[in-house]
Amino acid sequence: MKNFKILSIALLIAVTGLTVNAQNKKGKLDDLGRVSIGAYVSPQIEGLPSSAKRMLLNKMSQITSKNGVGGSRFSTQFILSPNVTVLTKDLTATAPPMTALTLEFTLYIGDGREGTVFANTSIEAKGVGTNETKAYISAIKRLNPGNPEIKAFVENGKEKIIEYYNSKCDFIIKDAKTLASQNKYDEAIYKLTSVPDVCKECYDKCMDAIAPMYQEKIDRECEMKYTQAQGIWNASQNMDAAEEAGALLASIEPEAACFGKVSGLMKKIEKKVKEIDKREWKYILKDQAQESERIAAYRAVGVAYGNHQPQNVTYKSFW
Repeated sequence: MKNFKILSIALLIAVTGLTVNAQNKKGKLDDLGRVSIGAYVSPQIEGLPSSAKRMLLNKMSQITSKNGVGGSRFSTQFILSPNVTVLTKDLTATAPPMTALTLEFTLYIGDGREGTVFANTSIEAKGVGTNETKAYISAIKRLNPGNPEIKAFVENGKEKIIEYYNSKCDFIIKDAKTLASQNKYDEAIYKLTSVPDVCKECYDKCMDAIAPMYQEKIDRECEMKYTQAQGIWNASQNMDAAEEAGALLASIEPEAACFGKVSGLMKKIEKKVKEIDKREWKYILKDQAQESERIAAYRAVGVAYGNHQPQNVTYKSFW
């Protein structure tokens, strides 16, 4: 009986261990899905009709979305980019004759800014249409985002991107610090928040590096907004000035070094508003942020910077 109990406990531990390992493996795969890869079709592809180019871009977006790495190509340096080679081109012996194409799609994942390839694969597809454009479109439709070869290719690309971050982490932080020293805080924070949290060691280093940059940013903005609000209020101590100055002060982060002055000015304006209008002041200063809120604030700065970048991005060719 004692041996039976020992055997039962051992089996329970083994099963539990398998479950935990399975969960850890699943967590790793989920983390890999946080890597962002944009879809990009180079204008250098020869002979590709414009309507087929639009469909090919859409197909690349389907591949990234289907495989958990979808992202705007304007917000990432890593791209999925195809090249198209015509292997055969024939006219069918039908009435009316049709154009038949055999195309080779070579897919690349890499750093679009540097032109560095991380992974590639080639897929052949045939297309038939009443003209060449329709034959191209027919072949593009046959690209299957769920193709096991494509899925393995994307997984390989994701792993290489993670390796990139782990190997380049110190350079990323150094570049960000250089930008911050030039008062380009938003761009610096954008660069650091672009590191996915699956690269845990590099991600943690970047979060640590952001903290002093973000503090410098909000300290600088605090002084600027306070000075502006003070000037507006001193010039005209009426309701219009109160509204304009109050909106500025209410947007200042409470962790900023000059927040004490901000609070004092807000109280002066609030007191005067009650004298002028006999009503409660609608503007309220922000509360101190929790740690999770602070990280969200970092990300918000990065997202805002990324969204305001020009959309006519051109990447280097992979071939």
